[in-house]
Amino acid sequence: MRKPRDFDAELKALNEKAAMLKSRKVQQFGELVIATGADSLSIDELTGALASIAATQEPQKLEAWATKGQAFFQSKTRKTGKRNQGNNEGAPKGPDSDPAR
Repeated sequence: MRKPRDFDAELKALNEKAAMLKSRKVQQFGELVIATGADSLSIDELTGALASIAATQEPQKLEAWATKGQAFFQSKTRKTGKRNQGNNEGAPKGPDSDPAR
């Protein structure tokens, strides 16, 4: 005879996994904003820029942005948080970071 499935436990596990994935996605978006230097923009500026991008239907612009994004992630010379030197909150610390700053 088969063991009955515990649907409540399975649903709870799925909900926990969904919450974890959503949390990870939010964290990664925040890290992306910081890595690109967009954290120096005001919330209104950043929201307006993202809303404009989301509303864009022009394939040429989307392709150009995708190319620029790929180049950003492949770049080994990018400086994380360069535009926010006065605000080191949440900035990643590397092995060569200077604690005296």
